[in-house]
Order: sequence, then C-alpha cells, then structure tokens
Amino acid sequence: MRTIEIERLDISDGDTVLDLGCGEGRHLHALYYAKRLHAVGIDLGYADMLKARQALEQYPDLESNPQRICSLAQASALALPFPDGCFDVVLCSEVLEHIPDYQSALDEVRRVLKPGGTLAVSVPRTWPEWICWQLSPGGYANSPGGHIRIFRSGVLRRDIERRGMRFTRRHWAHGLHSPYWWLQCALWDRKETSRLVRLYRRFLEWDILQRPVLTRLLDKLTSPVMGKSVVMYFARVK
Repeated sequence: MRTIEIERLDISDGDTVLDLGCGEGRHLHALYYAKRLHAVGIDLGYADMLKARQALEQYPDLESNPQRICSLAQASALALPFPDGCFDVVLCSEVLEHIPDYQSALDEVRRVLKPGGTLAVSVPRTWPEWICWQLSPGGYANSPGGHIRIFRSGVLRRDIERRGMRFTRRHWAHGLHSPYWWLQCALWDRKETSRLVRLYRRFLEWDILQRPVLTRLLDKLTSPVMGKSVVMYFARVK
C-alpha cells in the first residue's frame, strides 16, 4: 500500500532517494523498481527494517544489478547521518505525526535535500484523524508510538515553504481506509477480536493485492472526500 505516488516524483536513473521513516519498506520497494537508482531507507524501528530487508532479499537481482541499490540504516529523523545536499528526492510518509519536534525533522530534511530536489510528505488528513481521536480518546490517541498531533495541511505546508520549498501539487489517498480506522477506534477495546474489523481488514488486503477496477474507482472517488492521508509535493528552490 503506497501513499505517495512514485510516478509523481521527478526521479531519474542514477538518483539517490531517501525514504525517511521507511517502516517495512512499502515505498522503498516501489522505488527499487521505479528507476535504476540508489534508494535509502531510514527508520527507528529495527524490527520493521528487518522485515524490509527480508523482503528486499527476495528480489532476484538485488546483488547482481549494481545499477539498483537499496540501503537501510537505523537513525533518527532529528540527526540524519548524511552530508548536506546528498539526496535528489526525499519521501516522508506518515512520519511527522509521530515526532514531538517535527520542526527539527523538517530542518534535517531540507539540509540533506539537494537544491532543485523533490520532497514528498504525507500525514493523516485533519478531519478523518479527528474522528479517530474522538472515537477512541484513550486508545488510538494514546497508543505507544502513535500519533501525537493532528496536522492541518495548510499549517504544515507553510512550515515546509518557510524552509525554501516551493509547493507543486497535492492529493489525498486511501479513501477506503478511513472507515476501517473509524471502525477500529469505535471498537478499540475489542478490535483484535471483532469480526467486523477482521472482515474489513481482509477486504482492504484483498483490494491492495488484487487492485480490482471497481475498488480502484471507488478509492479514486472517495479519496478527495474522505481520504485518510493528505500528500503534498515540493521542490527545494534555495
């Protein structure tokens, strides 16, 4: 399941791309096959990176194709272990809502992105996220490692633009996923055993794997209305 649309990124063969907060590698895997580039995944979660690595090891040409490179490292978004201006593209998907000092994380993103480079950021959309917090104030909003803020996309956009970034486009993602999260939050104390939650999860997993035309159309129609995530793209101009 990808939130950032790889085809909207201005990437070329030979680029170096950072997936900040890569998790289990959902965007990292897509980057690997998008172009002949060097994709770098950074995350604090060691277990997630192990899963990302195990998935990458299934690629038949991982070792034999020197033009496609994937690297993984455990590091903090507040102190990226890279020199200034070393990435052509930076992705930061569903990460900033977890970081107390997200402003410092944005400073680091700006530092490692080349002038003229592309930044793609996604965070939970304001009103679907607000409903989650209201339905489960003691669970969803306080789960360990969970979301610590609700972003307003206009505020985040201005935070990024103040760092010498030019906004280029925006879209919403995962219209079919918002009801799933609302259902989980409404049934938070029994979400692991709820048949409704389990059935909806199976539906989403089937949709992600099979991508049938009908649900792709439904997702396209519902995402602008109730998409779980907002995605914004920027270019560094200075």
